Amino acid sequence: MQGKIALEEHFAVEETLADSKGFFPDTVWGELRARLIDIQDRRLREMDANGVELMILSLNAPTVQAVADPTAARDLARRTNDYLAAEIAKRPDRFRGFAALPLQDPGHAAEELRRCVRELGFVGALVNGFSQVGDADTTTYYDEPAYRPFWREVEALGVPFYLHPRNPLLSHARIFQGHEWLLGPTWAFGQETAVHALRLTGSGLFDDCPALQIILGHMGEGLPFSMWRVDNRNAWMNLPPSYKAKRQIGDYFRENFHLTTSGNFRTSTLVDAIAEIGVDRIMFSTDWPFENVDHAARWFDSADMAEQDRARIGRENALRLFKLDLPG
Repeated sequence: MQGKIALEEHFAVEETLADSKGFFPDTVWGELRARLIDIQDRRLREMDANGVELMILSLNAPTVQAVADPTAARDLARRTNDYLAAEIAKRPDRFRGFAALPLQDPGHAAEELRRCVRELGFVGALVNGFSQVGDADTTTYYDEPAYRPFWREVEALGVPFYLHPRNPLLSHARIFQGHEWLLGPTWAFGQETAVHALRLTGSGLFDDCPALQIILGHMGEGLPFSMWRVDNRNAWMNLPPSYKAKRQIGDYFRENFHLTTSGNFRTSTLVDAIAEIGVDRIMFSTDWPFENVDHAARWFDSADMAEQDRARIGRENALRLFKLDLPG
């Protein structure tokens, strides 16, 4: 399929490269480093060769979220957003941007998002999970009451928020200690992000901000498969839920969330996601440079689905969500 739009596509600057290096052995780091730093060369060749018209770019992880000092986090977010805007300006026909946000301070994050949307032309934000605040062992999640004004600003700006994974802190997740192979995309990324998404939903966020739209990658971080059980909860007992939200979690999932295919190129998983959330809330993505564009594109272009659905997932849903005006 030609004209695909991909929206979990990462880059790094020299200052943030070390955040990715720790996940990978030296045998692949040279290749990955080159992929992360490049925007205008190989990335465009990969896009051209695989029918990707547009990439929405975002900073690698965890970067800003792992900078415990709020002022330093704010400065890093601003510098990298300015860098990304300059790169997009070289090829506005091929790239758009997600803002990196210093959510250590929700007021600073709202201010930076406004700047990125109104002045830099970014189409939303991508944030790498929880933020560390004050010291490396103190974390904050965005369902907390202090973040409600930030979420109202996201809703008012009319842009989506991509909740991207990061690993849990091992000091907070002893279940992974001694079993580090479970970290990252194998398991911990999805588990951490799914719980954060459920916390947001159960907090009543979408009752306060009904138009707010959240994006999850990797075909929903396992949530489509589990949503029925989340709401069923041993239903024969007829016990009311203990969360603050006014409706069932699945209702918000189908009205306030979108999923991408990033790093999860599996047709049976796509079928389950479509059954749970609907074809109009799923969008193509690759997860470059951590996954290959050609692997994502070959799978998606040949997956068994109606051509109308392929067009929606590959392009049309993103055009609508991000209010993109592209030719064709």
